[in-house]
Amino acid sequence: MKKQRIIAVCASASHYSKLEELRNRLKKLGYKVILPKTARKMIKSGDFETSKHKVWFKDKSAYKIKTQLIKAHLKEIEKCDAILVTNYEKNGLQGYIGGNVLIEMAAAFMGKKPIFILNPIDDELGIKEEIYGLNSIFIDGNLDLIKDGLKSR
Repeated sequence: MKKQRIIAVCASASHYSKLEELRNRLKKLGYKVILPKTARKMIKSGDFETSKHKVWFKDKSAYKIKTQLIKAHLKEIEKCDAILVTNYEKNGLQGYIGGNVLIEMAAAFMGKKPIFILNPIDDELGIKEEIYGLNSIFIDGNLDLIKDGLKSR
């Protein structure tokens, strides 16, 4: 029996409202899908107001929560076969990828896991060199390309 492949989804919190549909599409393709803990919480509650979850902006001592969330998703990335970066428009930049997702991409890279990026990135994105330098695989919205990228693994 063929082992079910695990995809860890990495996204900006402002994009979490789009992840349930994406998770369902990936499941239909046969993948086990891991979403960030806060994304799962937001989906369950139906409340996607990021400021309610990013409590550290108001209380610096709450950054320990952010630290725990980072560690938890990095542990999930260790268990996966690949990551999928869901990079939608944010702040006028197409294909936005922020600092936290870049950390997750670096972890996947160090773990020799394919890094699939859902959408093209804007030339104005300040971290584009790093994104390209991590051997990212751009799939232009075509989730079927993940299968091809995993075949050689």
